[in-house]
Amino acid sequence: MKTLTTTDELRAFCEEAANYPYVTVDTEFLRERTYYSKLCLIQIAFRGDGKTDAVLVDPLSGDLSLEPLYDLFRNEDVVKVFHAARQDLEIFWVDASVFPKPLFDTQVAAMVCGFGEQVGYETLVRKICKQGLDKTSRFTDWSRRPLSDAQKTYALADVTHLRQIYEHLRKELDKTGRSHWVAEELQVLTDPATYDIQPREAWRRVKTRTNSGKFLAVVRELAAFREEYAQTNNVPRNRVYKDDALVELASTKPRTPSDLGGSRLLLREARKGAIAEGILKAVERGVSCPQEDMPQADRSREKMQINGALADLLRVLLKAKTETAGVAAKLIAPSADLDAIAAGERDVPALKGWRHEVFGSDALRLCNGEIALAAKGQLVKVVDL
Repeated sequence: MKTLTTTDELRAFCEEAANYPYVTVDTEFLRERTYYSKLCLIQIAFRGDGKTDAVLVDPLSGDLSLEPLYDLFRNEDVVKVFHAARQDLEIFWVDASVFPKPLFDTQVAAMVCGFGEQVGYETLVRKICKQGLDKTSRFTDWSRRPLSDAQKTYALADVTHLRQIYEHLRKELDKTGRSHWVAEELQVLTDPATYDIQPREAWRRVKTRTNSGKFLAVVRELAAFREEYAQTNNVPRNRVYKDDALVELASTKPRTPSDLGGSRLLLREARKGAIAEGILKAVERGVSCPQEDMPQADRSREKMQINGALADLLRVLLKAKTETAGVAAKLIAPSADLDAIAAGERDVPALKGWRHEVFGSDALRLCNGEIALAAKGQLVKVVDL
Protein backbone atom coordinates (compact mmCIF):
# COMPACT_ATOMS: atom_id res chain seq x y z
CA MET A 1 0.00 0.00 0.00
CA LYS A 2 1.94 2.95 -1.34
CA THR A 3 1.42 6.35 0.31
CA LEU A 4 2.59 9.37 -1.70
CA THR A 5 4.02 12.15 0.43
CA THR A 6 5.93 14.30 -2.10
CA THR A 7 4.94 16.30 -5.15
CA ASP A 8 7.36 14.35 -7.35
CA GLU A 9 5.78 11.03 -6.33
CA LEU A 10 2.29 12.37 -7.01
CA ARG A 11 3.34 13.81 -10.38
CA ALA A 12 4.84 10.48 -11.48
CA PHE A 13 1.70 8.58 -10.51
CA CYS A 14 -0.64 11.09 -12.20
CA GLU A 15 1.42 11.05 -15.39
CA GLU A 16 1.11 7.27 -15.50
CA ALA A 17 -2.62 7.45 -14.68
CA ALA A 18 -3.13 9.83 -17.62
CA ASN A 19 -2.43 6.90 -19.97
CA TYR A 20 -5.63 5.15 -18.86
CA PRO A 21 -9.25 5.87 -19.85
CA TYR A 22 -10.37 6.53 -16.27
CA VAL A 23 -9.21 6.93 -12.67
CA THR A 24 -11.21 6.29 -9.52
CA VAL A 25 -10.96 8.85 -6.73
CA ASP A 26 -12.14 9.18 -3.14
CA THR A 27 -11.26 11.34 -0.14
CA GLU A 28 -11.26 11.11 3.62
CA PHE A 29 -11.87 14.34 5.50
CA LEU A 30 -13.01 15.84 8.79
CA ARG A 31 -15.67 18.50 9.21
CA GLU A 32 -16.86 18.20 12.80
CA ARG A 33 -14.78 21.14 14.04
CA THR A 34 -14.51 23.32 10.91
CA TYR A 35 -16.76 25.12 8.43
CA TYR A 36 -14.79 23.86 5.45
CA SER A 37 -13.82 20.21 5.18
CA LYS A 38 -10.27 19.38 6.24
CA LEU A 39 -8.82 17.10 3.58
CA CYS A 40 -6.89 14.28 5.26
CA LEU A 41 -6.38 11.59 2.61
CA ILE A 42 -6.92 11.03 -1.12
CA GLN A 43 -7.24 7.61 -2.73
CA ILE A 44 -6.60 7.17 -6.46
CA ALA A 45 -6.53 4.11 -8.71
CA PHE A 46 -6.38 3.39 -12.42
CA ARG A 47 -7.33 0.22 -14.24
CA GLY A 48 -5.36 -2.83 -13.17
CA ASP A 49 -4.93 -5.29 -10.31
CA GLY A 50 -1.26 -4.91 -9.38
CA LYS A 51 0.52 -3.12 -6.53
CA THR A 52 1.20 0.16 -8.34
CA ASP A 53 -2.21 1.00 -9.77
CA ALA A 54 -3.78 2.23 -6.50
CA VAL A 55 -2.22 4.67 -4.04
CA LEU A 56 -2.94 6.84 -1.05
CA VAL A 57 -2.01 10.52 -1.19
CA ASP A 58 -1.22 12.31 2.07
CA PRO A 59 -2.23 15.98 1.70
CA LEU A 60 -1.08 16.63 5.27
CA SER A 61 2.53 16.06 4.22
CA GLY A 62 4.40 19.34 4.17
CA ASP A 63 6.33 18.33 1.03
CA LEU A 64 3.31 17.75 -1.20
CA SER A 65 1.40 20.01 -3.59
CA LEU A 66 -1.83 18.71 -5.12
CA GLU A 67 -1.22 20.51 -8.42
CA PRO A 68 -0.27 17.29 -10.31
CA LEU A 69 -3.63 15.83 -9.27
CA TYR A 70 -5.42 18.99 -10.40
CA ASP A 71 -3.65 18.71 -13.76
CA LEU A 72 -5.07 15.19 -14.05
CA PHE A 73 -8.51 16.55 -13.12
CA ARG A 74 -8.22 19.04 -16.00
CA ASN A 75 -7.23 16.29 -18.47
CA GLU A 76 -10.47 15.66 -20.36
CA ASP A 77 -9.11 12.46 -21.93
CA VAL A 78 -9.39 10.71 -18.55
CA VAL A 79 -12.76 10.12 -16.85
CA LYS A 80 -12.70 10.85 -13.11
CA VAL A 81 -14.89 8.35 -11.25
CA PHE A 82 -16.31 9.10 -7.78
CA HIS A 83 -19.10 7.69 -5.63
CA ALA A 84 -21.43 10.34 -4.13
CA ALA A 85 -19.07 13.05 -5.32
CA ARG A 86 -20.63 16.23 -3.95
CA GLN A 87 -18.54 16.64 -0.79
CA ASP A 88 -15.36 15.56 -2.55
CA LEU A 89 -15.91 18.11 -5.32
CA GLU A 90 -16.61 20.85 -2.80
CA ILE A 91 -13.19 20.24 -1.23
CA PHE A 92 -11.36 20.56 -4.55
CA TRP A 93 -13.40 23.58 -5.62
CA VAL A 94 -12.77 25.46 -2.36
CA ASP A 95 -9.07 24.53 -2.39
CA ALA A 96 -8.20 25.19 -6.04
CA SER A 97 -11.32 26.24 -7.99
CA VAL A 98 -11.06 23.08 -10.05
CA PHE A 99 -13.60 20.40 -10.96
CA PRO A 100 -12.64 16.92 -12.23
CA LYS A 101 -13.76 16.70 -15.86
CA PRO A 102 -15.16 14.58 -17.31
CA LEU A 103 -16.89 13.36 -14.17
CA PHE A 104 -18.72 10.10 -13.47
CA ASP A 105 -20.63 9.54 -10.23
CA THR A 106 -21.47 5.89 -9.58
CA GLN A 107 -24.23 6.79 -7.10
CA VAL A 108 -26.10 8.77 -9.75
CA ALA A 109 -25.44 6.11 -12.39
CA ALA A 110 -26.68 3.39 -10.05
CA MET A 111 -29.99 5.23 -9.55
CA VAL A 112 -30.38 5.48 -13.32
CA CYS A 113 -29.57 1.77 -13.64
CA GLY A 114 -32.23 0.66 -11.16
CA PHE A 115 -30.23 0.14 -7.93
CA GLY A 116 -32.60 2.31 -5.90
CA GLU A 117 -32.43 5.78 -4.35
CA GLN A 118 -29.06 7.11 -3.13
CA VAL A 119 -27.57 3.64 -3.11
CA GLY A 120 -24.52 3.28 -0.88
CA TYR A 121 -21.04 2.19 -1.96
CA GLU A 122 -21.17 -0.88 0.26
CA THR A 123 -24.36 -2.04 -1.47
CA LEU A 124 -22.79 -1.70 -4.91
CA VAL A 125 -19.67 -3.59 -3.80
CA ARG A 126 -21.89 -6.40 -2.55
CA LYS A 127 -24.19 -6.52 -5.60
CA ILE A 128 -21.69 -5.90 -8.39
CA CYS A 129 -18.34 -7.07 -7.00
CA LYS A 130 -19.88 -9.86 -4.90
CA GLN A 131 -17.67 -8.90 -1.97
CA GLY A 132 -18.07 -7.38 1.47
CA LEU A 133 -16.33 -4.39 3.04
CA ASP A 134 -14.50 -4.27 6.35
CA LYS A 135 -16.22 -1.39 8.16
CA THR A 136 -14.08 -1.37 11.31
CA SER A 137 -12.20 1.80 10.25
CA ARG A 138 -15.30 3.74 9.23
CA PHE A 139 -15.11 6.21 12.13
CA THR A 140 -11.37 6.84 11.93
CA ASP A 141 -9.89 10.23 12.75
CA TRP A 142 -8.17 10.55 9.38
CA SER A 143 -6.06 13.50 10.51
CA ARG A 144 -4.00 11.39 12.91
CA ARG A 145 -0.70 9.89 11.81
CA PRO A 146 0.57 7.29 11.32
CA LEU A 147 -2.32 5.43 9.68
CA SER A 148 -2.52 1.71 10.44
CA ASP A 149 -2.49 -0.96 7.75
CA ALA A 150 -6.16 -1.64 8.51
CA GLN A 151 -7.00 2.03 7.92
CA LYS A 152 -5.05 2.09 4.67
CA THR A 153 -6.73 -1.10 3.46
CA TYR A 154 -10.16 0.33 4.27
CA ALA A 155 -9.37 3.57 2.44
CA LEU A 156 -7.97 1.88 -0.67
CA ALA A 157 -11.05 -0.35 -0.97
CA ASP A 158 -13.03 2.81 -1.73
CA VAL A 159 -11.29 3.11 -5.10
CA THR A 160 -10.24 -0.43 -6.02
CA HIS A 161 -13.77 -1.87 -6.03
CA LEU A 162 -14.96 1.34 -7.67
CA ARG A 163 -13.17 0.30 -10.88
CA GLN A 164 -15.36 -2.77 -11.32
CA ILE A 165 -18.47 -0.84 -10.33
CA TYR A 166 -17.73 1.87 -12.90
CA GLU A 167 -17.11 -0.58 -15.72
CA HIS A 168 -20.33 -2.46 -14.91
CA LEU A 169 -22.45 0.71 -14.79
CA ARG A 170 -20.77 2.15 -17.88
CA LYS A 171 -21.73 -0.96 -19.86
CA GLU A 172 -25.31 -0.80 -18.58
CA LEU A 173 -25.63 2.85 -19.58
CA ASP A 174 -24.19 2.19 -23.03
CA LYS A 175 -26.55 -0.74 -23.49
CA THR A 176 -29.64 1.23 -22.47
CA GLY A 177 -28.63 4.50 -24.11
CA ARG A 178 -28.95 6.40 -20.84
CA SER A 179 -25.49 7.94 -20.58
CA HIS A 180 -26.93 11.37 -21.34
CA TRP A 181 -29.28 10.99 -18.35
CA VAL A 182 -26.29 10.75 -16.03
CA ALA A 183 -24.52 13.60 -17.82
CA GLU A 184 -27.54 15.87 -17.21
CA GLU A 185 -27.60 14.99 -13.52
CA LEU A 186 -23.89 15.69 -13.08
CA GLN A 187 -24.10 19.22 -14.47
CA VAL A 188 -25.21 20.55 -11.08
CA LEU A 189 -22.17 18.95 -9.38
CA THR A 190 -19.76 20.89 -11.59
CA ASP A 191 -21.61 24.19 -11.26
CA PRO A 192 -19.75 26.64 -8.95
CA ALA A 193 -23.12 27.97 -7.74
CA THR A 194 -23.75 24.60 -6.05
CA TYR A 195 -20.99 25.34 -3.55
CA ASP A 196 -21.42 29.12 -3.27
CA ILE A 197 -23.17 29.76 0.04
CA GLN A 198 -24.45 33.33 0.20
CA PRO A 199 -24.77 34.59 3.80
CA ARG A 200 -27.71 36.84 2.87
CA GLU A 201 -29.64 33.76 1.74
CA ALA A 202 -28.81 31.59 4.78
CA TRP A 203 -32.07 32.55 6.56
CA ARG A 204 -34.04 30.43 4.10
CA ARG A 205 -32.68 27.26 5.77
CA VAL A 206 -33.90 28.32 9.23
CA LYS A 207 -37.28 26.85 10.18
CA THR A 208 -39.58 29.34 11.89
CA ARG A 209 -43.20 29.30 13.02
CA THR A 210 -44.03 32.78 11.83
CA ASN A 211 -43.83 34.44 8.42
CA SER A 212 -43.90 38.02 9.75
CA GLY A 213 -41.65 40.26 7.67
CA LYS A 214 -40.38 42.06 10.79
CA PHE A 215 -39.45 38.79 12.45
CA LEU A 216 -37.84 37.36 9.30
CA ALA A 217 -35.77 40.53 8.88
CA VAL A 218 -34.07 39.81 12.21
CA VAL A 219 -33.70 36.12 11.32
CA ARG A 220 -32.03 37.11 8.03
CA GLU A 221 -29.50 39.39 9.75
CA LEU A 222 -28.69 36.84 12.46
CA ALA A 223 -28.30 34.04 9.91
CA ALA A 224 -26.09 36.22 7.68
CA PHE A 225 -23.82 37.20 10.56
CA ARG A 226 -23.53 33.57 11.69
CA GLU A 227 -22.59 32.42 8.17
CA GLU A 228 -20.03 35.17 7.70
CA TYR A 229 -18.46 34.53 11.11
CA ALA A 230 -18.35 30.76 10.51
CA GLN A 231 -16.74 31.17 7.08
CA THR A 232 -14.18 33.75 8.26
CA ASN A 233 -13.16 31.75 11.33
CA ASN A 234 -13.61 28.31 9.72
CA VAL A 235 -15.87 26.98 12.46
CA PRO A 236 -19.17 25.08 12.09
CA ARG A 237 -22.15 27.43 12.06
CA ASN A 238 -23.69 25.53 14.98
CA ARG A 239 -20.60 26.37 17.05
CA VAL A 240 -21.53 30.03 16.65
CA TYR A 241 -25.17 29.43 17.63
CA LYS A 242 -27.72 26.83 16.67
CA ASP A 243 -30.96 27.43 14.80
CA ASP A 244 -33.11 27.25 17.93
CA ALA A 245 -30.95 29.92 19.59
CA LEU A 246 -31.16 32.05 16.45
CA VAL A 247 -34.97 31.88 16.48
CA GLU A 248 -34.98 32.71 20.22
CA LEU A 249 -32.78 35.76 19.58
CA ALA A 250 -35.08 36.90 16.76
CA SER A 251 -38.01 36.66 19.17
CA THR A 252 -36.42 38.38 22.18
CA LYS A 253 -34.43 40.95 20.15
CA PRO A 254 -31.67 41.63 22.72
CA ARG A 255 -30.30 45.17 22.75
CA THR A 256 -27.49 44.96 25.31
CA PRO A 257 -24.85 42.41 26.38
CA SER A 258 -26.79 41.84 29.61
CA ASP A 259 -29.86 40.89 27.53
CA LEU A 260 -27.86 38.05 25.99
CA GLY A 261 -27.36 36.59 29.47
CA GLY A 262 -31.09 35.86 29.64
CA SER A 263 -31.00 33.55 26.62
CA ARG A 264 -31.75 29.91 27.48
CA LEU A 265 -30.23 28.51 24.28
CA LEU A 266 -27.24 30.69 23.47
CA LEU A 267 -23.84 29.09 24.06
CA ARG A 268 -21.74 30.69 26.80
CA GLU A 269 -19.01 31.62 24.30
CA ALA A 270 -21.55 33.54 22.20
CA ARG A 271 -22.54 35.86 25.06
CA LYS A 272 -19.29 37.83 24.91
CA GLY A 273 -16.67 39.07 22.50
CA ALA A 274 -17.04 39.25 18.72
CA ILE A 275 -20.05 36.92 18.53
CA ALA A 276 -22.03 38.88 21.11
CA GLU A 277 -21.19 42.13 19.36
CA GLY A 278 -22.21 40.65 16.01
CA ILE A 279 -25.52 39.41 17.41
CA LEU A 280 -26.47 42.79 18.81
CA LYS A 281 -25.58 44.58 15.58
CA ALA A 282 -27.51 42.00 13.54
CA VAL A 283 -30.60 42.42 15.71
CA GLU A 284 -30.33 46.20 15.38
CA ARG A 285 -30.13 45.95 11.58
CA GLY A 286 -33.10 43.58 11.46
CA VAL A 287 -35.28 45.74 13.73
CA SER A 288 -34.55 48.88 11.69
CA CYS A 289 -35.07 47.17 8.31
CA PRO A 290 -37.41 49.25 6.07
CA GLN A 291 -40.74 47.64 5.17
CA GLU A 292 -39.84 47.39 1.49
CA ASP A 293 -36.63 45.47 2.24
CA MET A 294 -38.14 42.90 4.59
CA PRO A 295 -37.82 39.29 3.41
CA GLN A 296 -40.92 37.40 2.42
CA ALA A 297 -41.48 33.72 3.11
CA ASP A 298 -42.11 31.54 0.07
CA ARG A 299 -45.87 31.08 0.06
CA SER A 300 -46.12 29.83 -3.50
CA ARG A 301 -46.95 26.32 -2.36
CA GLU A 302 -49.73 27.61 -0.08
CA LYS A 303 -51.30 29.39 -3.06
CA MET A 304 -51.25 26.29 -5.25
CA GLN A 305 -54.66 24.96 -6.23
CA ILE A 306 -53.66 21.32 -6.27
CA ASN A 307 -56.00 18.89 -7.99
CA GLY A 308 -55.74 16.08 -5.45
CA ALA A 309 -57.17 13.39 -7.70
CA LEU A 310 -54.79 14.34 -10.51
CA ALA A 311 -51.85 14.33 -8.10
CA ASP A 312 -52.78 10.79 -7.07
CA LEU A 313 -52.99 9.71 -10.72
CA LEU A 314 -49.56 11.23 -11.37
CA ARG A 315 -48.14 9.18 -8.51
CA VAL A 316 -49.58 6.01 -10.03
CA LEU A 317 -48.16 6.98 -13.43
CA LEU A 318 -44.74 7.66 -11.90
CA LYS A 319 -44.71 4.29 -10.17
CA ALA A 320 -45.62 2.55 -13.41
CA LYS A 321 -42.98 4.41 -15.39
CA THR A 322 -40.18 3.84 -12.87
CA GLU A 323 -40.96 0.14 -12.61
CA THR A 324 -40.84 -0.17 -16.39
CA ALA A 325 -37.69 1.92 -16.78
CA GLY A 326 -35.94 0.58 -13.68
CA VAL A 327 -35.13 4.06 -12.37
CA ALA A 328 -35.45 5.36 -8.82
CA ALA A 329 -38.71 7.32 -8.53
CA LYS A 330 -37.13 10.02 -6.36
CA LEU A 331 -34.61 10.72 -9.12
CA ILE A 332 -37.41 11.56 -11.55
CA ALA A 333 -39.92 13.46 -9.44
CA PRO A 334 -40.25 14.09 -5.69
CA SER A 335 -43.74 14.42 -4.29
CA ALA A 336 -43.58 18.23 -4.37
CA ASP A 337 -43.00 18.17 -8.14
CA LEU A 338 -46.05 15.97 -8.67
CA ASP A 339 -48.21 18.35 -6.63
CA ALA A 340 -46.87 21.30 -8.63
CA ILE A 341 -47.74 19.61 -11.93
CA ALA A 342 -51.23 18.82 -10.60
CA ALA A 343 -51.59 22.51 -9.73
CA GLY A 344 -50.79 23.56 -13.28
CA GLU A 345 -47.10 24.36 -12.88
CA ARG A 346 -44.97 23.51 -15.92
CA ASP A 347 -41.54 24.87 -14.94
CA VAL A 348 -40.79 21.66 -13.07
CA PRO A 349 -37.64 19.48 -13.42
CA ALA A 350 -39.76 16.35 -13.91
CA LEU A 351 -41.01 17.80 -17.22
CA LYS A 352 -37.55 18.58 -18.62
CA GLY A 353 -34.58 16.79 -20.14
CA TRP A 354 -34.39 13.02 -19.82
CA ARG A 355 -37.19 13.06 -17.24
CA HIS A 356 -39.55 14.34 -19.92
CA GLU A 357 -38.69 11.35 -22.03
CA VAL A 358 -39.31 8.85 -19.22
CA PHE A 359 -42.22 10.45 -17.38
CA GLY A 360 -42.92 14.09 -18.24
CA SER A 361 -44.39 13.54 -21.69
CA ASP A 362 -47.08 11.15 -20.46
CA ALA A 363 -47.60 13.26 -17.31
CA LEU A 364 -48.58 16.20 -19.51
CA ARG A 365 -50.80 13.99 -21.63
CA LEU A 366 -52.51 12.76 -18.46
CA CYS A 367 -53.07 16.34 -17.31
CA ASN A 368 -54.54 17.21 -20.72
CA GLY A 369 -56.96 14.26 -20.69
CA GLU A 370 -55.22 12.57 -23.62
CA ILE A 371 -54.47 9.30 -21.80
CA ALA A 372 -55.96 7.19 -19.03
CA LEU A 373 -54.49 4.60 -16.68
CA ALA A 374 -55.75 1.04 -16.57
CA ALA A 375 -54.83 -1.82 -14.25
CA LYS A 376 -54.16 -5.26 -15.67
CA GLY A 377 -53.12 -7.75 -13.04
CA GLN A 378 -50.09 -6.29 -11.27
CA LEU A 379 -49.41 -3.82 -14.07
CA VAL A 380 -50.63 -0.30 -14.75
CA LYS A 381 -50.99 0.53 -18.43
CA VAL A 382 -51.28 3.81 -20.29
CA VAL A 383 -54.34 3.94 -22.54
CA ASP A 384 -54.72 6.52 -25.30
CA LEU A 385 -58.07 8.31 -25.36
